[in-house]
Amino acid sequence: MEPLLRCAVFGASGGIGAAIASQLAARDDVAEVHVLARRVLPFAPKTIPHTFDLTDEASIAEACAAIAGPLDLVFVATGRLVRDDGTGPEKSWRALDAGGMAEMFAINTTGPALIAKHTMPLLRKGGRPVFAALSARVGSISDNRMGGWHSYRASKAALNMLVRNFAIELGRTNPAAVAVTLHPGTVDTPLSAPFQRGVPSEKLFPPERSARHMLDVIAGLTPADSGKLFAWDGAEVSF
Repeated sequence: MEPLLRCAVFGASGGIGAAIASQLAARDDVAEVHVLARRVLPFAPKTIPHTFDLTDEASIAEACAAIAGPLDLVFVATGRLVRDDGTGPEKSWRALDAGGMAEMFAINTTGPALIAKHTMPLLRKGGRPVFAALSARVGSISDNRMGGWHSYRASKAALNMLVRNFAIELGRTNPAAVAVTLHPGTVDTPLSAPFQRGVPSEKLFPPERSARHMLDVIAGLTPADSGKLFAWDGAEVSF
């Protein structure tokens, strides 16, 4: 009999992260879900709360040491579209500044990369363990037709490249493992709220629907998919 799954969801206090954690905890094939956020989350059956700070590697390492292995799924649901001061995303190169770019890369690129650094050694040897991080279609260079949103686009493109790198390394150290980035669609969360104008209602997903779709995508992944970016409907998005 296959062992029950051990999962970890980083950014579990956000809309998508909370929906992913809740749906995993409801599954019969999951033994425990480690939920990680900046504050302690309410305890629910099969969930184990941890705190971490995405901009503090020591806190990521400490949380991962507490989780230990083996892990069958690591889902990174962190991300930011606007700065702490509420500005952005940039519509023109004239709006660029070093501080804003550094903030976007710290949250959208460096933080998830450091989570990967400390969780990939914990992935189960055997089975089909998965590392998945939220990205965005606008992080695709080849799909960019409108420009703008410079720091957000660039930080997500960089994340896609890093996960491609991680997939190559995993192929040597843990061939059964899969590392991917995922585009969740346009999800009705505080992150996207200022940018929902003009989005057709049928294309604006509640977090629960987006989470369900992405978990379905994860369920169908094979090692041949490692290093790729997939949309919520399973379609591969070119870099």
